[in-house]
Order: sequence, then C-alpha cells, then structure tokens
Amino acid sequence: MPVLSWGRRYGRKELSADLIAAVIVTIMLIPQSLAYALLAGLPPEAGLYASIAPIILYALFGTSKALAVGPVAVVSLLTASAVGQVAEQGTAGYAIAALTLAFLSGGFLLVMGVLRLGFLANFLSHPVIAGFITASGILIATSQFKHILGVSGHGHTLPEMLLSLATHLGDINWITLGLGGLSVAFLFWVRKHFKPFLLMLGASEKLADVLTKAGPVFAVIATTVAVWAFELQTQGVKIVGEVPQSLPPLTMPGFAPELLGALLMPAILISVIGFVESVSVAQTLAAKKRQRIDPDQELIGLGAANMGAAFTGGYPVTGGFARSVVNFDAGAETPAAGIYTAIGLAIAALALTPLVYYLPNATLAATIIVAVLSLVDVSILKTTWSYARADFSAVAATILLTLGFGVEFGVAAGVIISVLLHLYKTSRPHVAEVGRVPGTEHFRNILRHDVQTHPSLLTLRVDESLYFANARFLEDLVQNRVSERTDIKHVVLMFSAVNEVDYSAFESLEAINFRLGEIGVRLHFSEVKGPVMDRLKRGHLLEQLNGKVFLSQNDAFRELAYE
Repeated sequence: MPVLSWGRRYGRKELSADLIAAVIVTIMLIPQSLAYALLAGLPPEAGLYASIAPIILYALFGTSKALAVGPVAVVSLLTASAVGQVAEQGTAGYAIAALTLAFLSGGFLLVMGVLRLGFLANFLSHPVIAGFITASGILIATSQFKHILGVSGHGHTLPEMLLSLATHLGDINWITLGLGGLSVAFLFWVRKHFKPFLLMLGASEKLADVLTKAGPVFAVIATTVAVWAFELQTQGVKIVGEVPQSLPPLTMPGFAPELLGALLMPAILISVIGFVESVSVAQTLAAKKRQRIDPDQELIGLGAANMGAAFTGGYPVTGGFARSVVNFDAGAETPAAGIYTAIGLAIAALALTPLVYYLPNATLAATIIVAVLSLVDVSILKTTWSYARADFSAVAATILLTLGFGVEFGVAAGVIISVLLHLYKTSRPHVAEVGRVPGTEHFRNILRHDVQTHPSLLTLRVDESLYFANARFLEDLVQNRVSERTDIKHVVLMFSAVNEVDYSAFESLEAINFRLGEIGVRLHFSEVKGPVMDRLKRGHLLEQLNGKVFLSQNDAFRELAYE
C-alpha cells in the first residue's frame, strides 16, 4: 500500500497544498460527474457516487500523486454502449448491469496487477489510441446534441445518431436549444478568454485560474436559476429532477452467469482503455516533477477503485486527463488531495443535491460537449500521413470503424490493428548490406555511405529480432542475394541489433547454413549478443556451422575479405 510510504512524510505543507487542490477539483468535478452519469445513461447521482469511494481507494493503493480518478467521457460512453445491450435505460437492471461492469473491470485490473501484466496495454499503439479517442470524442459530442436540441435520439454509431437527429428536427424545443447553445458558447469563451479577462481586471493568477476552472459551475447556476425563475420545465425543458440527498449506498453487482458472460468482453475493453489513458496521464504528470509511477501497482489502484464503484452505486472509472491536470496545476502534493476531494463530493451529495433539481439536461450536455471536443485531434491524420503510411492507416481505420460500428467494435478493431501493424512491420525487417567506412572500424549501409566492400563477401546487418513472422523473409533474402552474385564465397550475418531468436528463426538459420553449404558458400555470424549466442549453442547450430562466429564485424572483414 503506497499510502504507508507517503503517509509517513505527510506534514502541514502537504496538507495545505492538497486542500487547495481538492477545493478546485471538487468545484470542477460536481457538474462533470453529473454530466458523465447522464452520458452513461445513469441517474445523475451515480456520477457523484462513482467519484467518492473510488477516489479514496485509489489514494490508498495508487502510486500517482496527481491522478484524479472518477467518471470520464470515453469510459462513460463505453458503459452506455455495453450496458445498453443487456438492459433498458432507466430500469433497475440497467443500474445493476453498470455495477456489474465496474465489478468485472475492477476484478480484471486487480488480476492483471497481481500478475504484473501491465505491459499488455502496450499492444494498443499510440496511433490507434489517438484514433479511438478522437472518434469517441466525436461520438460523445454527437450523442449530446439531442439534449441540446430537446429532442429524442438514439444510436451508438455516428450514422445512427445523425439519422435519429435528422428525423426529429421538427420537434426541437427552442427554449432548450437557447439554454444549451448559450451554455456551449459560454463554456468555450471561459476556456479561452475568461482567465485573461480576469487578469486584466487585476485578479491574481491563482484566483483567475480557480474561477476559470469553475466555469461549468457558473453555467450550472445561471441556467438552473433561469429554469426555476421562469418555470421553463413546464415548457418542455428537461431537468435533472430529484437527486437523492445521501452518501453513496451499499450496492451489490449482479452475478447471474448470463449477465457476467455478456459483460465480460466489454469489461476487459473498458479496463484496457481506462488503464492506458490513466497511465499515460500519470506518467506525464509524474515526469514533470521527476517522480515515477509503478504501472503494475496502478492496475491494483484502478482495480480497487472500480471495485469500490461496484459496491457504492457507481460505474466504471479511471484517471481523467482534465481533472488530473487541474489537480496537478493546483499544487496537489500527495494522493491525499483525492481523499479531500471525495470528502467535498460527499458533502455535496448530502447538502447540495436539492439545488440541482432545476438543472437542465442541456447544460450538462454542453459541459460534456466542450470537455470532449478537446479530445478530438484530427491533426493526427496529417501527422501520421507524413511520418508513416502504416500508422496513418491504423489511425484512419480506427476512426472510421469506431464511428461506423460503435466504440466496442472500434476498441477491438484497434487492438487487432495494433497487433497486425506490429506483425507487418516486424515481418519485413530492415536488412542492410554493409561495408566498412574507410579508415575506421565502422560498418554502414552501402546505399547510404561510401564504404569498402569485397566481391566475395556479402555482409547483411539484420536490424530486428528474428521470430516466426520474419524468419522466412531472411531465408528468401539471403537466397536471392547469393543467387544474384555468383562470386560470393562468404555470407556474414551481422547480429548487433538482434536481441532474440525464437525456434522458428533458429530453424531458418539452420536452413540458410545448409543451403549455402551445398553451393560452397560459408555462413558466418558477427557481433552476436550473449543471450542470442546461448540460444545458438543450446540448439547446436554452432556445431553445424560451416563458417565462424566473429566478435566484431571488423574482424570478419579483415579475415574474410583478404582470405
């Protein structure tokens, strides 16, 4: 438990910094929690409940000093997509399914943490993650337009949502649209211009920052007062309504086999996406203070947080980017800032919930739209196009598949694309023919440098570990090069970049040695790393080798070129 480490050194300085950060994050989190619960298809109080016990549990078990755990946009959308397939929104079964999803996610994360499997998240490449988050941001924003317009809407894919909105355009509630539109405009203005405006008026940097972060609170207050004062709910404006005035209740997930089976894969996908997002944020913030986090311990912290959500009326949670950055910028020194935030939210759940009775859903939708549009990064398409077409293909495919078939399909496709992209890249490793740079012992690509070579000597530098997917590629490459040049007497495989040779690749090396031997060409190795050499010895290849193993490529060149 990391709390036993930082807790021993906790003092007045940390207490002051953590309390200030907690106040700022709490102000930001109240409307955000309500909004994300709406996005997940749950009652607004579920967002508050999912932000209390999970934060406390993460503070006890997590390693990041600034990560703020709770409901986030992408996980809320994934929750709505998964739970909506097994229960109807607004029913008791829907809430139980959300609890079960949090329970399964927490269990999966805990198992991964105990088994130290944090590295598995690396199978989601950054381009795929960027594509998925961009597409999710577009889906989330689109899903909220029905609340801004005051119409009915449904669908989990972009075409379904747009078609549903188009068919209900005649039902627009103009008062709702006015409230929602003004809220969106105000929140965008607050993000870009409110802080400079306050500084111009003479406000301190810290006060201006706090008031800017509280922008959604101002929108909530203004629109709530407007609905109450003019009784706009009687004119079709949908409001939050009654929110239970209580602390998170003790709840129980469902354990029916068919429910667990239906939610298992979505829970795994939510866990992986949540973990990747959370660890990325935590590592970025930790690096700014020359701190470190333990990814495997983070799995345990996030797993405990989700378990807490499952038994206290919440739904799946993870570390949020926006609130974590706010927590960091506000000066949080330890995870205790999260505990104080949870206390603030508990007070809000007990005392402030009657105040949101008249809060219009359109304002919460505006909060979500403004928050998630910052996740949309279309420039990643241009960047990857100019850098690597394979990465561009992965980003474009993930975006299109997520928009066209839904978030779960998009995540699964993203994982598959990541793995296939890796296999594709490594199945055709870069292999360069090298020669000696005159006057040195360095060897470089003959196509890029003016180097010394010898007609009887072919030296190939293999720039990738050898395994089943690329073993045959190397076989064919050596065979083709030798067939093209009949004067070759020696082939040297330069293994300076080879860290691993699996059994399939070992058999390919045996085949290369045998075929070269049949035509009178000797096979040699140079600069073989210790672990790779141990493998070659255990496989008895060195006993059958018709050439030698050289310590350096320069030794091989001096002996073989002038033999």
